[in-house]
Amino acid sequence: MSPISREREYQRRRYQKWQTKLAEKQARQRRQRRRVLIAGSAVAVVLVVSGTVLWVTGRGSDEKASTALSSASPSTSGSGSASASAPGASGSPAATAGPNPCPRPTVTPPAKPQSFGAAPDASLAQGKTWTWTIKTTCGDLVATLDGTKAPKAVANAIFLSGKQFWDGSPCHRLSTTGGLLMLQCGDPTGSGTGGPGYSFGPIENAPQSGGYTRGMIAMANTGQPNSQGSQFFVVFGTSNLPPSYTVFGTVTKGLDVIDKVAAGGISAEGAAGGGPPNRPISIVSTSVTPG
Repeated sequence: MSPISREREYQRRRYQKWQTKLAEKQARQRRQRRRVLIAGSAVAVVLVVSGTVLWVTGRGSDEKASTALSSASPSTSGSGSASASAPGASGSPAATAGPNPCPRPTVTPPAKPQSFGAAPDASLAQGKTWTWTIKTTCGDLVATLDGTKAPKAVANAIFLSGKQFWDGSPCHRLSTTGGLLMLQCGDPTGSGTGGPGYSFGPIENAPQSGGYTRGMIAMANTGQPNSQGSQFFVVFGTSNLPPSYTVFGTVTKGLDVIDKVAAGGISAEGAAGGGPPNRPISIVSTSVTPG
């Protein structure tokens, strides 16, 4: 065998060895994700529900509430890819390369987030519908809030919007793989562990398993009773979640904003799946008016 042939054979074997190691690493990552619960367990990171989809472990009530959909069950865990699922029944966008259509956020979160002693009373929702406008650095979202089916969560949105609690806060967690397609926001610290100083429950208006569909807005929790706070997540494609998250709103305008962010994928994957979006987005301001 000539020196050139030996070198080619060496490079071929080296490449095959690298591919084998990469495949084993990806398989280990998939197995690890399957062991993590996607609902509000607690990973210490993520999230979309007030963590949002939530991920926190062994922390206080505020921090727990920051993990929104923090536990990933086998049905919701993905391959770890940073790209969104292709368009189809789920309604999710395909991840694409290219220029970022979202301006880089110029707003900043408060140096010291507000903290309150107790959650607002459900009577604040008045048992009626409301219009929630979320102005973001990539465009506006408009949603209808159902104060009849989710009075506690709607009262929470009315209260925190009135206090400008979310102004300047980044959306800290995006999931674009498997059965979890959502963007999680609501933590002024951007860490996935922040909250309003209180937590509340119970779970309201939760659909049957797998019934979290495109356009729904739901509260994140830690998986523990009465652990909702300020974090919430917006579903941009059918997500196979257990009926453990309060659905308190439905996007009526601006869902394309979420699609733009989702199409960019995530910058780094957290322990429970998902991660910060490659296309950063922050909340500029929120307001709630009678619907």
